Amino acid sequence: MVNENPLLSPSSLPYGLPDYSAIRPEHYLPAFEEAFAQQKAEIGSITRARSMPTFENTMVPLESSGKLLGDVSRTFYTVSSADATPEIQDIEEKLAPLMSAHQDSIELDAALYWRIKTLHEQLDDLDLSAEQRYLVERRFREMSHAGAGLDEAAKEQLTALNQRLSTLTTTFEKNLLRDTNDLAVVFDELADLDGLAEGEISAAAQAAADRGLAGKWVVTLTLFTGHPYLSSLTSRDSRKRILDASRARGSRGGENDNREVLREIVRLRAERAALLGYDSHAAYITSDETAGSPEAVHDLLRRLAVPAARNASREQAALQAIVDAETEPFALEAHDWAYYTEKVRAAEYDLDRGALRPWFEAERVLRDGVFHAATELYGVTFEEQSELGAYHPDARVFEVRNADGSAVGLFILDLYTRDTKRGGAWMNSIVSQSRLRGTQPIVVNNLNVPKPAPGRPTLLTLDEVTTLFHEFGHALHGLFATVTYPHFAGTNVFRDFVEFPSQVNEMWIYWPAILDSYARHVETGEPLPRDVVEKLRASEAFNQGFATSEYLAASWLDQAWHSLGAGEAAADIDVAAFEAAALADIGLDNPAVPTRYSSTYFAHVFSGGYSAGYYSYIWSEVLDADTVEWFRDNGGLTRENGDRFRQRLLGVGGSKDPLEAYRDFRGRDAEIQPLLERRGLAA
Repeated sequence: MVNENPLLSPSSLPYGLPDYSAIRPEHYLPAFEEAFAQQKAEIGSITRARSMPTFENTMVPLESSGKLLGDVSRTFYTVSSADATPEIQDIEEKLAPLMSAHQDSIELDAALYWRIKTLHEQLDDLDLSAEQRYLVERRFREMSHAGAGLDEAAKEQLTALNQRLSTLTTTFEKNLLRDTNDLAVVFDELADLDGLAEGEISAAAQAAADRGLAGKWVVTLTLFTGHPYLSSLTSRDSRKRILDASRARGSRGGENDNREVLREIVRLRAERAALLGYDSHAAYITSDETAGSPEAVHDLLRRLAVPAARNASREQAALQAIVDAETEPFALEAHDWAYYTEKVRAAEYDLDRGALRPWFEAERVLRDGVFHAATELYGVTFEEQSELGAYHPDARVFEVRNADGSAVGLFILDLYTRDTKRGGAWMNSIVSQSRLRGTQPIVVNNLNVPKPAPGRPTLLTLDEVTTLFHEFGHALHGLFATVTYPHFAGTNVFRDFVEFPSQVNEMWIYWPAILDSYARHVETGEPLPRDVVEKLRASEAFNQGFATSEYLAASWLDQAWHSLGAGEAAADIDVAAFEAAALADIGLDNPAVPTRYSSTYFAHVFSGGYSAGYYSYIWSEVLDADTVEWFRDNGGLTRENGDRFRQRLLGVGGSKDPLEAYRDFRGRDAEIQPLLERRGLAA
């Protein structure tokens, strides 16, 4: 019965937080079916209207439509990414083609397209606000880009391609999650984990206990190729076992092998691009991003690859020199890089980053670092609402309020890794803000920090501190965007702009007032020593040859796969050989510096939203580095600066061209020099 399904009634919880305690897996598919039907009826009411299109009779009801579907979707996909039990995974597989078909039924609707196209042709004659005008422009552009202008036969072909692709990307993610869990490395002897901190060993023991392997230790894999433990494990064999397991994901044969899945994804994406009039999927994607074309992306990546590879070679030589001085020297390999990098860092900067973890206790980093910086900049406060349950016991709910006490929304933090959570870190919305709908945002940050045994503190690595600040930058974007129309809510901006606010938020990690607040020893409360802080700042560009090279290599792989035309993509491509040729083409084929993601576990592009768009991080970093320079030149951590950034960039959501918003904030276009200097590429 409809009234027995909690997804089909408005939530009684604050801000519309779904009552996850009442939602069972069997509620989801019936709720989606009802939501599909409701939105189809809502769209039908628009397209059956006999009156000529106006903003009020076309755009407003379009933006009002699909509220139930949006609510159900965000509720479900939050769970399917963060707590994907086998039952939830099965639902997601069944749902994928249904969701694709429904989206196509709207985006390819000829009558709806005609009404929006008519409004677009009359834009200069309509009395519209800036947001309303931009809504017409974007809706027309997006429907055109989706194929709404195709004939009916082509639309049928396109719909079939989209449905098959939706199934394949879901399969890719499911295979990767299973293989990541299957390949977690089991250690029988504690000596094999020599070099790890007490908290890391505790987390490995807890992971083993959770799998019924008491008395052993399990190291779970991260989404990217490397692993934080590689920098401290003294056993070369242990390091190799972890890296080999990571790189094997999705390519071992058997039911979790992703090679055929990704080949079909690439082929179908190329076919779809050709159907839509583009030479490649990369051309199709970038045509509606700030980059504009794959050529612009390739130019930037090649420009950065040469100095990055050169710097990585210099770093490698320094590491090899240390290895050569040992009693039994050997040729440095990929699993050795992080370990010997820390030795060089210690020698050059007298800095052991692994020893810093006691100063990065998770709760203090969150409250006295991440939240404190946001309070200083924007005046917002955070109060935990322990009585509000989320979708998992580890997920914590905080209410966010402005300095005047007015409500902003809810922030949910889900910090710890588990077998049902996909890898990596991300932000998503459960409720998006809209004046039209009268809704306020609920945003989620997910990380994958190993959970220590009960009673032990969670001590973060510096990389995990960075990730926490980064993802919270996305959260602020989702919380602060204040728009009328849901289409522009939160982080609904161009893909190659969306990483910009999150990268900017990383700047506060080392800001003196913020660092001094959160970087306190977990036992003594003593601040991080000043000389260590200075060494951290001095070493910011250290190992950037490696970091930039591994990232650029992954970005280039993404572009290489998605720059194939339909004919090329139809070939039976050997995945490993294709990767090797692509990396050689850009000069990033150093075996000691593996790509951050190999194709078979490259979730960003084969199951996420970054296909032909992984370049976005470095593209956005041009804006980020230029913005950091602006903050430093204008007084740094002040309410005036925070309010300007909030009002002119974060607050506009997707309701304005992002580069126009940036110029409004900065007073000019971004310059690349600050990025080159940050990454040690200026020379």
